[in-house]
Amino acid sequence: MTEARSKNESLSETCKTHLMDIYVSHKYGRQTDISNKYTEKGLMVEEDSITLYSRLKKQFFTKNEQHLSNDFIKGTPDLFTGTTIKNAATIIDIKSSWDIFSFFRVHTQKINPHYYWQLQGYMALTGATQASIAYCLISTPPLFINDEKRKLLYKMGIATEENELYQKACAALDKAMTYDDIPIKERVIELNIERSDEDIQHIYQRVKDCRTYLCAVENRLQGVTQLQEKMILSNS
Repeated sequence: MTEARSKNESLSETCKTHLMDIYVSHKYGRQTDISNKYTEKGLMVEEDSITLYSRLKKQFFTKNEQHLSNDFIKGTPDLFTGTTIKNAATIIDIKSSWDIFSFFRVHTQKINPHYYWQLQGYMALTGATQASIAYCLISTPPLFINDEKRKLLYKMGIATEENELYQKACAALDKAMTYDDIPIKERVIELNIERSDEDIQHIYQRVKDCRTYLCAVENRLQGVTQLQEKMILSNS
């Protein structure tokens, strides 16, 4: 949804790059590697974050598994209030922070624009008029803590884990990455977003612009392929 720098362009360079990645993925069946420790932790602790949010709200939430789509967008909202996901009153999107520092930085930052547009899309799909982003602070799984400890051992250049300095560093790492001692009410930051039908229409228009761009890409590449084939035939 980033705006183009030029008024004569409908799509930003970032958007075009992403569209080309999509084109390659769909046409050639390749995927870019988007996995990292931040997204991996988010997936691993998602249920814990939902439980934490439920305990804070004193209301039982379960992850929505129903995939939604319309002529322009698709998505799977995390949580909702209301009778059904298709008739939701509120959409809640769970974000699991990597550590306590990135978690509390949320207080000093504006709403991430990617999350804003994501929630507008969810409200468009469900009819909800309110949405929220719930940042949750969940202890890091042992798998990641142990990985950080291995990196620490290598960085310190120590031959044995029995080294006193290394053990103290590991104890500090354990404390930095586990948060069960912190009260629940201090481990959830919730930011609210109201539905904007104007912005939803802006999303739909951007999708149309993206489709037009991808069609142009396909036609251009097909034209290049046909030209190459003619050159090969003419030289044979």
